[in-house]
Amino acid sequence: MLLHHFTTKDGLLREVLCEASARQRRDFGELLRPRADELYLATLRRAWTGMTDGPARRYVAVFNPLREGADQRLWPGFRVEATTDWLEPLHEGLDAVGRPELATVVLAVIRGLLNDLEATEDRARVDQAWRHFVDLLGPMVTAGTVPG
Repeated sequence: MLLHHFTTKDGLLREVLCEASARQRRDFGELLRPRADELYLATLRRAWTGMTDGPARRYVAVFNPLREGADQRLWPGFRVEATTDWLEPLHEGLDAVGRPELATVVLAVIRGLLNDLEATEDRARVDQAWRHFVDLLGPMVTAGTVPG
């Protein structure tokens, strides 16, 4: 029955990956969106915890092999999509504090540290690196909260 609906095993796998990707974009996007009652740097700190604890961490385990694999037959263009999928909420949040141009840098640090955590499982070191990075961002932002 499944093969009839999806035609091939790869079709079924692609559909599962697309659904998982949509959920990750929704979940991580919600974590990264600015809130009127919270400093955006606090949002980033909280988002990191949300992205690396519990169920959210499984996304990294699912998508890293697909991103790193040379064979893109399951999802042509995945690398490009997966590289920019959280850029919009980061841009929105950093725009609200006067530094939208930092969105790509913050996204790159998040992705790098998520990969590091997945590879090493050294939670204390990677969490400390994230805290240091957010602390470095502090002096670069001109406003603390998102206009409500």
